[in-house]
Amino acid sequence: MKKILVVDDEEILRMLIVDTLEDLDFIIHEAPDGLAALEQLQKENYDLMILDYMMPSMTGIEVLTHIPSAVREKMKVLMLTAKTQEKDKQEMLKAGTDFFMAKPFSPLDLMSVVEEILQ
Repeated sequence: MKKILVVDDEEILRMLIVDTLEDLDFIIHEAPDGLAALEQLQKENYDLMILDYMMPSMTGIEVLTHIPSAVREKMKVLMLTAKTQEKDKQEMLKAGTDFFMAKPFSPLDLMSVVEEILQ
């Protein structure tokens, strides 16, 4: 069974993502910030991390720069972001983002993208 880590400082958004994906037979864990995500990544291996770009103490980009390459090679990253300028996308790609999804997003679109990524 595929494992997903959802990292977002907004609890309501994490709940929406979990509710959207829980019927798809994934194991889903949550982290409220970048530091908690890095701690979780030391304990578990994930197939996908759904990562918020803008979080208070550590941005999604900063989280990506702290993930060991051995962990990163086995995991896809879907960045959720309101930053959609080309320069922002380039920064995310350079940091190791595999996929982007603009906020706000449709739960059905999220479900489709996640299924496509994890096939």
